[in-house]
Amino acid sequence: MADYRLKGLSCANCARELEEAIQKLPNGEEAKIYFNTSKLSVPDQVDMQNVTRILAADGASLVLEDGQEEIGEQAAQRMPNWKLSLLISVLLFSIGLIAEGSIPGAAVFIIYLAAAGISGYHTFLKGLKNLARFKFTIDTLMTVALIGAFSIGEWREGTLVAILFGLNEYLEGLGMEKARRSMESLLKVAPKEAVRLENGQEHVVPIASLRAGDYVLVKSGEKIPSDGKVIKGHSSVNEAAITGESMPVDKLEGEKVFGGSVNNEGVLVIEIEKAYQDSSLAKILHLVEEAQETKTPTELFINQFAKYYTPAVMMISVIVMVGPPLVAGGLWSEWFYQGLAVLIVGCPCALILSSPIAIVSGITRNARNGILIKGGVYLEQLGQIETIAFDKTGTLTKGKPNVEKTYVYYPDLFYKVAGAIEKNSSHPLARAVLDEVSQKESHLPEAEDITTIPGQGVKARVFNQMYYIGNESGLESLLLSQSAKDDMASLKESGYTLVAVSSDKEVLGLFGIRDEIRPESKELISKLNKARVKSTVMLTGDHEKTAEKVAESIGLTHYYAGLLPDEKVEKVRELSRLSKTAMVGDGINDAPALATADLGIAMGKGTDSAIETADIVLMQDHLGKLPEAISISRQVNKIIKFNIAFALGIKIFALLLTIPGWLTLWIAILSDMGATIIVTLISLTVLIEKKQEKNSVH
Repeated sequence: MADYRLKGLSCANCARELEEAIQKLPNGEEAKIYFNTSKLSVPDQVDMQNVTRILAADGASLVLEDGQEEIGEQAAQRMPNWKLSLLISVLLFSIGLIAEGSIPGAAVFIIYLAAAGISGYHTFLKGLKNLARFKFTIDTLMTVALIGAFSIGEWREGTLVAILFGLNEYLEGLGMEKARRSMESLLKVAPKEAVRLENGQEHVVPIASLRAGDYVLVKSGEKIPSDGKVIKGHSSVNEAAITGESMPVDKLEGEKVFGGSVNNEGVLVIEIEKAYQDSSLAKILHLVEEAQETKTPTELFINQFAKYYTPAVMMISVIVMVGPPLVAGGLWSEWFYQGLAVLIVGCPCALILSSPIAIVSGITRNARNGILIKGGVYLEQLGQIETIAFDKTGTLTKGKPNVEKTYVYYPDLFYKVAGAIEKNSSHPLARAVLDEVSQKESHLPEAEDITTIPGQGVKARVFNQMYYIGNESGLESLLLSQSAKDDMASLKESGYTLVAVSSDKEVLGLFGIRDEIRPESKELISKLNKARVKSTVMLTGDHEKTAEKVAESIGLTHYYAGLLPDEKVEKVRELSRLSKTAMVGDGINDAPALATADLGIAMGKGTDSAIETADIVLMQDHLGKLPEAISISRQVNKIIKFNIAFALGIKIFALLLTIPGWLTLWIAILSDMGATIIVTLISLTVLIEKKQEKNSVH
């Protein structure tokens, strides 16, 4: 498949028709036009001269990815220059108005015809072709209206219709282009070239040629070409392109880096771990680009509605033209004029644009914030969410056990024995104990005869004596003091995981370990409540007391503890039956629950599993920007509803003016143009970021 950018693509319906025409070419079945990103993907076997011919007939042309004109140059030259055409048309129209009554009527007719032709010839030619094929589109409606207006002597109004419709198309294209440019600025974060190191020599190469194992040199201010790890150097790196976070992240030797992030200072030597097309950035940009083209249920409905709407308007127009003269003896010329006005009111421009620009703007704005939404349908659903279910470990908590409380009865032995036994273990609880011990003891003795006791802990010989470290079940043979019993009960009551250190006679001390709650979790839940999320729920496999303490400390509505993976899935299914539910997890262990929920939201800082599993991916390692994403989605949904109601409402109002016979051609075109402009401008407000929103939870 070859990819091309398209020029002159301003109408979603036209894009669909062009796509269908190209698909009818030999080997063209898989051709695809992405209207929102103005892109054409076409199989290599397709004759591009035929593609150019089809595009040229609709005023579009092909350009290469780098923006250089390719085989569509001639077509580009034939494309109308909207600004110049409109200016000339307005000038001629003004001359015609001034000259009326002072020069012959034929001359005035020619001036008006020239003004209408310069502004509307493109629409007129397409409309004639469609009319010949009995294909009823916006262009068909305008062509019939123009022919009708000039045929009954309404030259002035016919010309005004042509000019206003040309202006309408220009502004419509401008609005779509604004949304596209916003998206393109996002896509430009991908670097084009890299400096590859080979045998000590530097070679500038395209990033597409990089392979895993290559070494690249990244200087200050340059973009890292693909995912990898730092081999040499130290610098701070701006990862905003991936995570949406503006604060730089320090990178030392051995640490991972993302392609597309920017080296702030110093020089880094990076070992590439993934070819660019497999990198996090490439996957993000590809998914964001694809997301522009997915149709929401609202858009699909509008597209279906528009198919029947236009022919229906033509039918109503005919009834208006012939009904009153036949039934009530009205004047044919008067009602023919009213029928032409109905045709213009019937243009579904504003209706068709009511959704796509808002959707593109919403997906783009979220992507800037490091929130990857895989399609308009998920953006729409996010704005409808009433319940959010969270996994606990790694989502509301840091996923790293931490010693938060200790009871020490024998300080000379407690830390030394615990450190000696745990220093060779990779268990998460052992690492937490070792982190705590390292702050108290710099030199640890060696442990011998290490024996693991399943379900309890570890025994080992330290200082020629046997010691035990593990849970309370390994202490059953000991005679515990009342103080030790009380301390153990206190730790369990507070939701800590208990780790005891003992000899074969008595307890040396206790560690109270808990998965540390993320500092932003409490504020996050508060902001979700303000965003009108009715219920926040935690699902965890931890025991009841731990879950209860976490839920209380951050203000969750409900929690469910002791859940196995299949029970977690069943609980998500149960919540989804009650209300629209999103599940938030880390994208690895929670894949079944993410897939079961109405909406799966993964946080994974660019991990492959997170990108592939969920409908929405938070590229940060926290949930701080989730409330803003919900707010943006709700804003998009509100705008779409308003746009549809406004577009239909203004048309109904204009059509009602036909009853007393007040509808004129210029009122009709102004109502259609006004609706289109307002719908476009309101949709673009989604791209505006408020200053206070930048101070999101971190």
